[in-house]
Amino acid sequence: MNGGLGMYDFQDKMKLFENNKVVNWHEHIWFDDRWEMDEERCDWLVKSACRTHMDKLVCSLPLMEENPTPDMIRKCNDMVAKAMKKYPGIIKGLAFVNPGYVKEALYEIDRCIDDLGMIGVKLYNQYFISDPVVHSVIEKCIELDIPILEHAGKLNFEPESQPFISDGTHFAKVAVEYPEAVIIEAHVGGGGDWQWPLKAIEDSPNIFIDTSGSVYDDGLIEETVRRMGADRVLFGTDGSFSAGIGKILGAEISEQDKIKILNNKKFERYLQRGL
Repeated sequence: MNGGLGMYDFQDKMKLFENNKVVNWHEHIWFDDRWEMDEERCDWLVKSACRTHMDKLVCSLPLMEENPTPDMIRKCNDMVAKAMKKYPGIIKGLAFVNPGYVKEALYEIDRCIDDLGMIGVKLYNQYFISDPVVHSVIEKCIELDIPILEHAGKLNFEPESQPFISDGTHFAKVAVEYPEAVIIEAHVGGGGDWQWPLKAIEDSPNIFIDTSGSVYDDGLIEETVRRMGADRVLFGTDGSFSAGIGKILGAEISEQDKIKILNNKKFERYLQRGL
């Protein structure tokens, strides 16, 4: 086979996944056309994870609407809880909330953590993470000792379709205001300037980043590890197993660093929740 990896080379490289614990910190559950959990896609997600030796899938169901209501959000989280019950021990949930509904968001976090067994919070693009309206959610997560996974990106040459999407500068500001918070900046390869967040947050030890995203430029993982250190990087796929796995297998970093990324020890305690 000329060019690229042969099948046997790939199978050999996949032993990295087979022989080590793998936690995928960025995946999703979806609605079907009836506004119920898409069980077929959920089943395929878990089947694909098992075939590629992933042990845990941390999932959420965020909405892209400008201002999703508390009722809509509760429905999202109920669907994630349903997936957790269907695949206990494999699917772990993150509670999606809209910080603009302050009282309802705090109640929903308590419900999802205490009653549904979720392990963290998912924020989307409704507000910059540094917006003061988000402070109550951050403080609640500090109180409960749970992480926040925040949608992120940085476009430079096109009109921003998500005007309140957080970039690295917003995360860096939160790191100063809340050094005790544990926050994951989503998908370093999510589109746009992937080096922007690295430069902004490299000196913020409580800000982590996941490897997911549609961009898989040469050097992306290497530069992330160089600036952040492998112990601040988490494995994620965000809907693209092939790209997510390929980034790790092809990265020119040490095997020890790859193992750290696949199962970040700093986050193991969160996975014990809801057992």
